[in-house]
Amino acid sequence: MAPSVNGVTVRSADGSDKSLGDFAGNVLLIVNVASRCGFTKQYAGLEAINQSYGAKGLKVLGFPCNDFGAQEPGTLEEIKTFCSTTYGASFELFDKVHATGTTTEPYTTLNQMEPAGDVAWNFEKFLVGKDGTVIARFKSGVDPESAELKSAIEAALAA
Repeated sequence: MAPSVNGVTVRSADGSDKSLGDFAGNVLLIVNVASRCGFTKQYAGLEAINQSYGAKGLKVLGFPCNDFGAQEPGTLEEIKTFCSTTYGASFELFDKVHATGTTTEPYTTLNQMEPAGDVAWNFEKFLVGKDGTVIARFKSGVDPESAELKSAIEAALAA
């Protein structure tokens, strides 16, 4: 059975707790992000799909993560400034997380999605349906604007 994020509580950028269940009715694309990674340029694609599908019910949620090659060493303010000034990213960023090893939410739940196991690298993407069920997992190499990911988003939005 695919995991659900409805009962998952995460820490928002302002330090308050937020339930992912609050996003019910929206399709979520949850991504562990890093500012000094070979995949960092994916911020531009994430913002492009945020702009393309945001009004249709997609929420892109970024979770900064320093687990892989220490490629996200900055403070949350530094990360937010980098993302907005370098890539024009306007999607929501949350507090730093651990996506591997001793994980923190939402990754304790997301890593149960088949193929189960820890996130392998920065910019792994999880697609969550309107009902909170995790419906797909995309490795780091899948570009946010790829046909594969866009068609999955469109199908989830239409469901």
